[in-house]
Amino acid sequence: MKKILALAMAATMAFGLAACGSSDTAAESGAAAEETADAADTADTADTAAADGDATYLIGICQLVQHDALDAATQGFKDALVEEFGDAVQFDEQNAQGDSNTCATIINGFVSEETDLILANATAALQAAQAGTDTIPVLGTSVTEYGVALGIDDFNGTVGGNISGTSDLAPLDQQAAMVQELFPDAQNVGLLYCTAEANSQYQVDEVQKYLEEMGYTCTQYGFSDSNDLSSVATTAADASDVIYVPTDNTVANNTEIVRNICGDSVPVVAGEEGICRGCGVATLSISYYDLGVATGQMAVKILNGEANISEMPIEYAPQFTKEYNAELCEALGVTVPDDYVEIPAAE
Repeated sequence: MKKILALAMAATMAFGLAACGSSDTAAESGAAAEETADAADTADTADTAAADGDATYLIGICQLVQHDALDAATQGFKDALVEEFGDAVQFDEQNAQGDSNTCATIINGFVSEETDLILANATAALQAAQAGTDTIPVLGTSVTEYGVALGIDDFNGTVGGNISGTSDLAPLDQQAAMVQELFPDAQNVGLLYCTAEANSQYQVDEVQKYLEEMGYTCTQYGFSDSNDLSSVATTAADASDVIYVPTDNTVANNTEIVRNICGDSVPVVAGEEGICRGCGVATLSISYYDLGVATGQMAVKILNGEANISEMPIEYAPQFTKEYNAELCEALGVTVPDDYVEIPAAE
């Protein structure tokens, strides 16, 4: 309705300008008349769309950082909405460049814009959205464990209120089993993660439990931000037979650092495909694009009034795939079983 009123005002103003310009040249008058006609046509089109029941939705997208996994989730989300609404959906897509404070600024902007829905891509974005609004529907994606991310005790799978979304959690017991399957003779496993990411801490804690039950000695190597990653990764590589990295956004955005340090000497088992492509030998991965599509389909139900977000449980990836990085496996002499799929080259 705001857009329809704006178009109607534009038509009125164009008509007034054309009338006031009667003393101008004939060419100028003709141009003004043409603009008036165009504005009137646009207003008529908008009126027709409104009469037909069409609506225009503005969706705010806050993505923590740019890397393959999060980019794919955002694209899948957008594609699902465009498939449903076509040109009747618009996106205000913003990237926080890895800064959680910037996430808060972006979310506050969406609240001021009165967006119809917010996509919070990654944990820091979701936390900012939780703090920023309790009225605008918020869907998270690329978030591992919502109870941990949002500080919910005894989380039962449904956040409630104005928040729901999708989780990128692959079974952590199966990730630990991959370490045992590929490196049965290893003794020391280093767990490398960013301490600023609550879901990374959750993953390494859980994987450590499984690995220690298998007889491995595990040491956590936490770094506070990308500035500390190099020194901490070096320490981990010197003391570990294998390194495990969860679905950690800071590592995902700096895989070259880890690869340069671990190189051809220490294998890395990763929590997702993008990290594995950059510096790992194997992963139990999901399709982040498909996860984004699932999130977009949730958004469609909310915007169409088919579902109440407060009652929507968190959804999970439908399938998981064992993948391997052929180049690094060859360099490290790692042989993978037949049920592993080679990671495709980045587009």
